[in-house]
Amino acid sequence: MYAIVEIAGQQFKVQKDQKIFVHRLDKEEGADLSFDTVMLKDEDGNITVGAPLIEGASVKAKVIKHIKDKKVLVFHKKRRKGYQKMNGHRQCLTQIMITDIQ
Repeated sequence: MYAIVEIAGQQFKVQKDQKIFVHRLDKEEGADLSFDTVMLKDEDGNITVGAPLIEGASVKAKVIKHIKDKKVLVFHKKRRKGYQKMNGHRQCLTQIMITDIQ
């Protein structure tokens, strides 16, 4: 059984007891979440497709922890001009665990 759900502006294919990283959510660690934007649901080969969403379907999740992703370095250079610029970025993420698909 799996579902395609929209979480924090992105679509994820989720299954029960799966852990995924999503963009930072403003919930505390250990908090329970519910996502109602379910677009597709598969129950043992019986596929339900929403137009655009499935009425009454929801995905329950639990916040595990908040982390920062690995650093991504961005380097700009213009050759023969002496111009160099280095920049870095670390994305803030939240790890959640899917507890139930209804």
